[in-house]
Amino acid sequence: QAGVSRSVAVATAYLMKTEGLGWEEAYAAVRAAKPDAEVNPGFQGQLKLYEAMGCAVDSSSALYKRYRLQMLTERYPELQDLPREVFAVDPTTVCQTLNTEVLYRCRKCRRALFRSSSILSHMEGSGPAAFAHKRVTDSAQLCVDGRDKCTSYFTEPVQWMEPALLGVMEGQLLCPKCTSKLGSFSWRGEQCSCGRWVTPAFQIHKSRVDEVRTLSAGNFQAAKT
Repeated sequence: QAGVSRSVAVATAYLMKTEGLGWEEAYAAVRAAKPDAEVNPGFQGQLKLYEAMGCAVDSSSALYKRYRLQMLTERYPELQDLPREVFAVDPTTVCQTLNTEVLYRCRKCRRALFRSSSILSHMEGSGPAAFAHKRVTDSAQLCVDGRDKCTSYFTEPVQWMEPALLGVMEGQLLCPKCTSKLGSFSWRGEQCSCGRWVTPAFQIHKSRVDEVRTLSAGNFQAAKT
């Protein structure tokens, strides 16, 4: 039946934007006017994302990037034809990093790997309880010790990762310069040390990289004096 899903999703999004309604409230209002309206699960997911992003479309949002990767995993089961926009720009191809961003380099060879804007944060998991079905691991013990519960950065794919990602569902992530192991990836997902399952997962161990913060010219002059 025409006009019961796509057009209803558009009308719902319009009410969310113009009336400041949550997606469920806006959807209920549309259904009150059109009882046979039925938004399919895919559009429902997009409306939830739209609400989470404050009723704005922001392709730089971590929420948007995560959603796009999840949809990509379902759409490209063979992973042989990935859209170019999925990959973050390799930081070595850009001369400067914004003052507000942190650059992450390989601890061994100092090769720039990714920026803070490529990190996709996730809700903290339940800690050791999430590993109850396994033997207690060092990662789980970190949670007990009160140290950093997430021992890895989960990022969007970066251009230098592309050769390793195509055609396989999971594997290692190696530094493109010195080939030291940085972490791993899995389109099926991986469990963070905090207990949260992340899908898909592009995981860089924090112990394998260093943070490099950009010092603005003003701060540099102040530091000299």
